[in-house]
Amino acid sequence: MSLNQLNAISPIDGRYSSKTAALSPYFSEFGLIKYRVLVEIEYFIALNELGLVQFEQITTLQKDQLRALVSAFSEKDAQVIKDTEKITNHDVKAVEYFVKDKLDQLNMSAHKEWVHFGLTSQDINNTALPLMIKDALETAIKPEIVDIIATLKSLAVDFSHVPMLAKTHGQPASPTNLGKEIMVFVERLESQMELLTLLPIKAKFGGATGNFNAHKVSFPNQDWPCFANDLIHSLGLKRMHYTTQIAHYDHLAAIFQNLARVNTILIDFCRDIWTYISMEYFKQKTIANEVGSSAMPHKVNPIDFENAEGNLMYANALLNFLAEKLPVSRLQRDLTDSTVSRNVGVPLAHMMIAFGSIKKGISKLQLNEQAIKQDLENNWAVVAEAIQNILRREGVEKPYEKLKALTRGQHGINEASIKDFVEGLNVSEDIKEEIKRVSPHNYVGYGIK
Repeated sequence: MSLNQLNAISPIDGRYSSKTAALSPYFSEFGLIKYRVLVEIEYFIALNELGLVQFEQITTLQKDQLRALVSAFSEKDAQVIKDTEKITNHDVKAVEYFVKDKLDQLNMSAHKEWVHFGLTSQDINNTALPLMIKDALETAIKPEIVDIIATLKSLAVDFSHVPMLAKTHGQPASPTNLGKEIMVFVERLESQMELLTLLPIKAKFGGATGNFNAHKVSFPNQDWPCFANDLIHSLGLKRMHYTTQIAHYDHLAAIFQNLARVNTILIDFCRDIWTYISMEYFKQKTIANEVGSSAMPHKVNPIDFENAEGNLMYANALLNFLAEKLPVSRLQRDLTDSTVSRNVGVPLAHMMIAFGSIKKGISKLQLNEQAIKQDLENNWAVVAEAIQNILRREGVEKPYEKLKALTRGQHGINEASIKDFVEGLNVSEDIKEEIKRVSPHNYVGYGIK
């Protein structure tokens, strides 16, 4: 049975496969194998460039031929490695044998035993995995977040003219501006993106227990830590200097936690937009032949924001688990990280699904400015804050208490009742006129700016 949308166990490879395809080159079994091959070959080339007497120099053409094995790496190549793994029962050793076989085909058999020289499997895995994450972040995840930020900025500009009743504790509060409320999420997301850019992506590369034991005993005069630093740097990563057999994963934990914060911000956004839709501040564009409810024909449900929220929450559950589990390993190494790290792409896939849903949901929003204006008009009591502060400025005694008596728990406060109250104040006519100019529709501070 071939994998398809109908028989895949995971929805990220089934129902949502088209939305997660961008991550397949990195986090599929094919992707992992390809990145392992890349690390083995780059190590082999760097080792040769050291100029060790025992390792005859290979030509520039041969280096190009080796790197072409990565650029042209195919599913057929990956299957050869998987077939070898059935014999070796060891995935990285199967990669080593694949590279050695390719050396035979390239008339480089004399160099075969330099493949994987002095290494342990985790030197390959703990370099391949951060490379996979780095590339996936740069090509798939970050561009999606940047696109969402740009979309929100555009919304903020579009809605910059829209005063809106704020709701603190779910109750009417001092008016705000819809564009400014969107900018709250822009600033939060941009802050997390700045932090994400600063986080280093590191690799472990140091032999069986992190000390270059085999390297040093074989070539004691060679500075192997310096060699490894240069190799890892050439791959766009930083090398951990003090490790056990495996990476300590703290750097990945920081990245996962940062991504979880991005998701949390987007969850907050989805819930706010969902609520605005329920308040009829937004309507949603209808699409012909789509069904909102199997029972109620009138419904247009905010399913895109609900889908995004669910996927972001699921992603966070996995990201937080990865951040807590991966840095913990018994003594110099246990195998729990191996099976867990294979799932790194899963939360990122759910993020991709959510990003698509958010953008789709935003594209369907239609501002219902009349409902927003009516909500402001129904809540003149919110200008009490403005009035009491003007009265404080003018030295009126107990202005807060006066406005509290007028508005707190009272119903039917409207423009007329506010103006009646103002007329009864013992202040100048100029101050009365100043107060009367304040309304729920213009009492927004710097919201528009």
